[in-house]
Amino acid sequence: MRCTIANPARLVLAALAVGLAPPPPVDYLKWAEENIEFSKRESPFAGKYNRKLFPYFDEILRALSPDDPCREVSLMGSAQIGKTVIANIFTGGSMVMDPCDFLFTHPTEDNARRWSRLKLKPFIRGTPALSRIFPEKSRDGADSVFLKEHRDGLGALLISGANSPASLSQVTMHRQVQDDLAKWETNAAGDPELQANSRSRADEFAKIFKCSTPLVMPGCRITKSFEAGSQEMPYVPCPQCRHMQVLEWENMLATLDPDKPEEAHFTCVACGFPIEEHHRAELLAGFEWRAHNPKAKRYHRSFWIWSAYSYLQSWARIAREWLNVRGDSAAEQTFLNDTAGKAHQTKGEAPPWEKLRDRAAAAHYTKGTIPHTYLVTALGIDCQADRVEWQLVGFGRDFRRAVVDYGIIPGHISDATCRDRLDALLAQTWLNEAGRRVGIDRAAIDGNAWTEDVWDWARRHPRSKLIMVRGRGEDHAARIARVKRERNDKTGKLLKYAGRFFNFGASVLKMALYRDLAKDDPLAKGFVAFPRGLDDEYFRQLTAERRQPVKRLSKYGFTVYRWVKDPAQANEALDTMLQAETAANNWGIRGLPDAIWARLEQEREGPAAPAQGDLEDLMNAPRTATPPAAATVSEPRRFFRRRGVGRSSMMG
Repeated sequence: MRCTIANPARLVLAALAVGLAPPPPVDYLKWAEENIEFSKRESPFAGKYNRKLFPYFDEILRALSPDDPCREVSLMGSAQIGKTVIANIFTGGSMVMDPCDFLFTHPTEDNARRWSRLKLKPFIRGTPALSRIFPEKSRDGADSVFLKEHRDGLGALLISGANSPASLSQVTMHRQVQDDLAKWETNAAGDPELQANSRSRADEFAKIFKCSTPLVMPGCRITKSFEAGSQEMPYVPCPQCRHMQVLEWENMLATLDPDKPEEAHFTCVACGFPIEEHHRAELLAGFEWRAHNPKAKRYHRSFWIWSAYSYLQSWARIAREWLNVRGDSAAEQTFLNDTAGKAHQTKGEAPPWEKLRDRAAAAHYTKGTIPHTYLVTALGIDCQADRVEWQLVGFGRDFRRAVVDYGIIPGHISDATCRDRLDALLAQTWLNEAGRRVGIDRAAIDGNAWTEDVWDWARRHPRSKLIMVRGRGEDHAARIARVKRERNDKTGKLLKYAGRFFNFGASVLKMALYRDLAKDDPLAKGFVAFPRGLDDEYFRQLTAERRQPVKRLSKYGFTVYRWVKDPAQANEALDTMLQAETAANNWGIRGLPDAIWARLEQEREGPAAPAQGDLEDLMNAPRTATPPAAATVSEPRRFFRRRGVGRSSMMG
């Protein structure tokens, strides 16, 4: 028998050769073409990753490669344009080609959990290169919602939420994704972006990818990140003169015909040639990124892109989206962020209160009267320690609103007298300019303070009449959102009032209201009307807050933007206005069909039905020369039947 003995020196040298061999190049673009495949559920372009459909991603993927010297890469753009695709390619490609410790941070842990289960898990299962290296249902904890460990231990994917300081501490990360950066809020330890950045501080060759749809400036994180980087903009050639230019939303808007949104187009800034959607393939074939701040390219590359460049959205649909929201200040902000890919610039303060007071002094209607065309009424109620303040607002077409009445009920919400008066307020009616009396369509009461007392009163009234609300301060909060699951912190039981509680985006509504207050034309969409009879204090309260930077002291020091007011100035008029708007949104004021407006107009401002007289009036009514026999009998009979009086009662 022949026995072969291994040469120890040879084994050592072979091991050294493997260890000293340079790693293969990390080419995310090539990896995407070979491994990324979209399903019909994920994209209308099902199949392999196609560079021709996303030419604007090529340079971003190259920037994320170790071959590019920059440390940070930022991508600001419209919603649903493919930012998540880039993040997934960066994450999956890193774990396959260059295994390392990788941090993927979302705005909250709930967002992180949802992404891990609904996005990451199918991505791993559907990509053979990833399914081979990530075990599933591991008993040793290598696979969980927030941690995916490389099968051979060479790296791990840590998934976290920016609202959790613990998940952003005690780890060193070679690569990172900071997703939806504009929605990150401060946590208990301070600024989460600084915390996440510090996780890669000890790694000289780390890569950090920041991506998000922008929100509000000043203060938008992704916009500040873009401005701090190379500011690379998407240039395309004019189909006629070949002049390179950026397709801007304002360019499309300048020539937009409201009656023909399907003809939406851009105009060449050099020769005036109409650039139409059928030119898009030609435009993208000549696409190139140009840096407006090139000196930053060595350490921070930043990119901006919006929906007009993507095959996923037609230019006609962009135009229709704008026409649907035009005049609705809050919806316009959403369009600017999600479709145009730009941050909304806000002054953060209302017009001078004296200007609003003077507008009210010249009003054609008085306090306590519903003006013409304001057909839906909503009541906002705000609870204080010694009083309850309320405001009734009328809403009409085109997002216009008119203040109808304002009042104060003394006492706390728990007082029986105060509750009785609130009951009477909900049952009250107001006279409109057509001479009809109109009640409250929907009321909203602030339930953020004295919640149990508020609920104890609110449950007297049906949900169709009264809801409980509380404001959320985030710039990205929805205008209104039901609180589906509200549990007791100690017992874990579902709270009894959870079903009628709604959150509203206080910051979003304030910015929209302050923009609308500046409108002087009564026919302008979003115009706010005021009656004669409101005192000066009302207008001071309505304009009491302003959005400004607030310096926070922490380990690193940072600035946040918050709505603040003078401590000596009350703001209940502003609060009740937002609560009334939330009540109207809950009722369905936005997007109300014209047929419903027409019906409301007929019911509430049309000619009143003839008044029904009593029995004595009917008996003494003058007779006609030839009264129809049937009429003399049927009218009293219908009168009694409407009042539930039987035939025997009439005859007796």
